[in-house]
Amino acid sequence: MSTVLITGGHSGIGLAAAQALAGKKIDLVLAGRSPDRMGQVAGELRAEYGVGVTSLALDLSSLASVRAAAVRLRDMLGSGEVASLDAIACNAGGRFDGEVSPSSDGYERTFATNCLGHFLLVQLALPYLSEHGRVVYTSSSTHDPDSTDGRLVGAVVEPDAVALAGNGKGGLQALSAGKRYSTSKLCTVMYAYELDRRLRTAGSSISSIAFDPGSVPETGFLRGMPKPVRWISASAAMKWVMKRIGAVTSDAEFSGASLAALLTSPDYADVSGKYFQANDGKLSAVRSAQLSYDERRAAKLWDDTKHLVGLAADEEPILLR
Repeated sequence: MSTVLITGGHSGIGLAAAQALAGKKIDLVLAGRSPDRMGQVAGELRAEYGVGVTSLALDLSSLASVRAAAVRLRDMLGSGEVASLDAIACNAGGRFDGEVSPSSDGYERTFATNCLGHFLLVQLALPYLSEHGRVVYTSSSTHDPDSTDGRLVGAVVEPDAVALAGNGKGGLQALSAGKRYSTSKLCTVMYAYELDRRLRTAGSSISSIAFDPGSVPETGFLRGMPKPVRWISASAAMKWVMKRIGAVTSDAEFSGASLAALLTSPDYADVSGKYFQANDGKLSAVRSAQLSYDERRAAKLWDDTKHLVGLAADEEPILLR
């Protein structure tokens, strides 16, 4: 039986994906920093679908937590508690409004959570992924400054890992929350593409895919905003306006089912290196931002990120060296 690891699989789009996968009798590893909620969701999924569901403690903003989760995952696979690892959904993430706040490692929290944590997790878990496994990165249309979503949230800045990790330090002016978020999602797409290039160079059959779930305001994305803003964003009138102005819109159920399909469906067995978008009930392969295809910038982003997460020589997967 197949097993999929989903970060943030206990809420929002991740939960919808977990439900869709469980409905296909696929076992799950739910990774996140809410043990009580994960335990509750795991019990519900086991009872309703009869699948194996394991919880994995993981705080993506903490590199120590990511390393501990990777060790725990290795042990679960070694003991047979988890039978296999066939796909990884790098799905969890967040936008952190207000002043810049550092992670436990001293990095800007948006970049630490949305980028550094998932980068390290993939590096450490890749050796345990099955031969034809898949890695799917949840990004956002906000990564494209030429899109409606990109203009609304805040146009991206240079995808420089060192600058983004240190944003707001040394008395320098901090980026807005929107720019921090959109740029982290640009980096996410670039990680997906760079992983694909390195896998292809190594002759690997593992796939690396980027996914835009669309704007889904009923999820926890806006949890840090005032209640009136959250209510207006989730209203039917606002959804109509967003569609009219060209924003990418979806709902949790469709986006979750789309993520589940990209992770496991035979229809997406040969789409590594592509960017898929869930928009108004359709899942399509589309072009991402022009900057996301810059291979020189992507290679630098990758190498700088390896330095920031402190990736040791024995931690880097052999096929990516």
